[in-house]
Amino acid sequence: MSKKTAILGATPNSHRYAYFAADRLTAQDHEIVPIGIKNGSVFGKEILNLRDKPAVSDIHTVTMYIGPKNQAEWEEYILSLKPRRIIFNPGSENQNLAEKASSAGIEVMNACTLVMLSTKVY
Repeated sequence: MSKKTAILGATPNSHRYAYFAADRLTAQDHEIVPIGIKNGSVFGKEILNLRDKPAVSDIHTVTMYIGPKNQAEWEEYILSLKPRRIIFNPGSENQNLAEKASSAGIEVMNACTLVMLSTKVY
């Protein structure tokens, strides 16, 4: 089943984990919504400007590639996407946001999207 995934911290830099995630998600037929502060596109999808807090609907998963110190200003926006789950990839773990998300009924995982995809548990 395809899971529409917002990639927070998306980048066109092919050496970054967010780029690898976009590649693997696309390869496994998950619709991606790249959102970040970098201009450009990944795998045919324009990166939406996080600063604009773009309206996006029907998000299944938010996969985080933004460090916790840079997440605070985006917390309300992230929660407003009403995802079913948020995956905090290594280095993006944020207990405060995780607690707010859990309280809103959002599944929270400290996990690696790339590992989840490679082991078929995404």
